[in-house]
Amino acid sequence: MRILVLGGSGFVGRAVAELGVARGDDVTVFNRGLRSPVAGVRVLAGDRTATGGLGALRDGTWDTVVDTWSAGAEVVGAAAELLKGRAGHFSYVSSRSVYHYDENAAAVPRLNEDAPLVAGDEPGYAGDKLRGERAAEAFGGPLLLARAGLILGPHEDIGRLPWWLGRLHRGGPTLAPGPYDLPLQYVDARDLAAFLLDAAAAGTTGPFNVVSEPGHTTMGELLEVAGQVTGGHADLRWTAPETILAAGIEPWIQLPCWLPPGPLHTFLHDGDVRRAFAAGLRCRPVHETVTDTWAWLQSLPGGAPQRADRPVVGLDPKIEADVLGL
Repeated sequence: MRILVLGGSGFVGRAVAELGVARGDDVTVFNRGLRSPVAGVRVLAGDRTATGGLGALRDGTWDTVVDTWSAGAEVVGAAAELLKGRAGHFSYVSSRSVYHYDENAAAVPRLNEDAPLVAGDEPGYAGDKLRGERAAEAFGGPLLLARAGLILGPHEDIGRLPWWLGRLHRGGPTLAPGPYDLPLQYVDARDLAAFLLDAAAAGTTGPFNVVSEPGHTTMGELLEVAGQVTGGHADLRWTAPETILAAGIEPWIQLPCWLPPGPLHTFLHDGDVRRAFAAGLRCRPVHETVTDTWAWLQSLPGGAPQRADRPVVGLDPKIEADVLGL
């Protein structure tokens, strides 16, 4: 296929570009050129947020376009409109955050693609992603909306799995947020990339929850595997959610990937993914994701990259020691 990746040098876009090249596809990436490109791609430079910044895309045709943009929707619409009639398929990497979450609900159902969405004027990330979905409709052709959840794997620039790997490699008594069997639902960026390209080739359209099945792994398995892969230096001290919250530790940010049991955990880690799996989604074992991410981290001279538009994650060692009574 002739593939155009809007992005293509960071995390998910990079996984798409790498897979396309590995499969023998003709891959073009469009970005600002701030990171080293994937070997074998054609690079078109431009800043899509600047006036006239899409100029490099005014010519050319492609079989499919993949857009990973996660901020204001205007640039998604501008690119989709510009590429209208010049590409056969358009995929927008959205988020399961577009679903409405009622923090006061007594129970959270397992949400499928027909679940209620946030309001169109919702502020922040969820609203940006929903508006991005709607802006992508300007493409006027076959459109796939990949509603991903937690994304892990090599080249992660959010810092979640990289932080855990670094912490476990450092070793010693380590705060492990319980319960041990807390189920996690996520997707490896490479499995997301495979779904996107396979779906494009098949002409698949519509919204899909693109994450693993609920309970694909658990917090216990994730940290035990990560500890083994990084050398077995850590002494995992499983700690009750009540103790963690009482210490003022912020879930998800200070303890990446973790949310205490409750409605928000159910919302983010218990989504209905039957439609995506019926359309071909497959998710590799957690051991492979962890091992490959650690190998990538060890190859970096300056540590893991960090997106400027996302908060730095991780727990201060002093806070950790205080909670563990050290």
